[in-house]
Amino acid sequence: MQQDKDDDVALGANKYGTRSALGTHAPVPEKDYREPSVTPFFDGGELRLWSFWRAGIAEFFATLLFLYITIQTVMGHVRNTDPCLGVGIQGIAWAFGGMIFALVYCTAGISGGHINPAVTFGLFLARKVSLNRALYYMIMQCLGAMAGAGIVKGFQPDFYQAQGGGANAVNHGYTKGDGLGAEIVGTFVLVYTVFSATDAKRSARDSHVPVLAPLPIGFAVFLVHLATIPITGTGINPARSLGAATIYNTQHNAWADHWIFWVGPFIGAALAAAYHTLVIRALPFRKRV
Repeated sequence: MQQDKDDDVALGANKYGTRSALGTHAPVPEKDYREPSVTPFFDGGELRLWSFWRAGIAEFFATLLFLYITIQTVMGHVRNTDPCLGVGIQGIAWAFGGMIFALVYCTAGISGGHINPAVTFGLFLARKVSLNRALYYMIMQCLGAMAGAGIVKGFQPDFYQAQGGGANAVNHGYTKGDGLGAEIVGTFVLVYTVFSATDAKRSARDSHVPVLAPLPIGFAVFLVHLATIPITGTGINPARSLGAATIYNTQHNAWADHWIFWVGPFIGAALAAAYHTLVIRALPFRKRV
């Protein structure tokens, strides 16, 4: 027991070499992480780099695969007339969350694994991506979403049109305000999870767990879908909503509520970026090291 006590004292002496007076704070050890530098508002130098264009291509194909798997899951669910034979809301939510987990893991080292204009917008507001990269990502994400939904429709065009094509809309019994609120809160949960999971301090502490960041992000998508599928079908991703609406594109009000699935996610993303940057990390109020 005495040996253990002596070891603890020696460890403390090595860590805090300078003695502090009674009633004062002990010295704070040096941080084991470094805050990333602020990204320029517009970075023209990126346009000359292949890695920039490659990242956008990765976003395109990731969003294409995301829409293909998820909308195909929705179509498979509605095809079953017996609810017990389909995947149900839980299965649809797992498809969305599971694909985000897999795709973020695959593309994080190439493009950051955004796969969502709202995530890109939040990271842009936090000065983690430049304006030109943010716009490029959003365009590629939307094009990828249209391509993914188009592949699903190509397999079953008549059924796709008859069953709504997985397009988002405010469901019966809810108002547009309800739908907007659900999209704001749902996107806040997602983008706040993205900021927390990719935080520099957390990354340094949990560097031994390489799949830690994609896992909570995918799980957040799963939980938000469980909560908001009954309200709006769950957008929280403007590219997902735009891709499905563009391919469905009929007189059945594919566009009637579409503004909700852009305004809501962008507000939610902005609130999450502000909360994490200003409140949780208080980055503008302390000196970067």
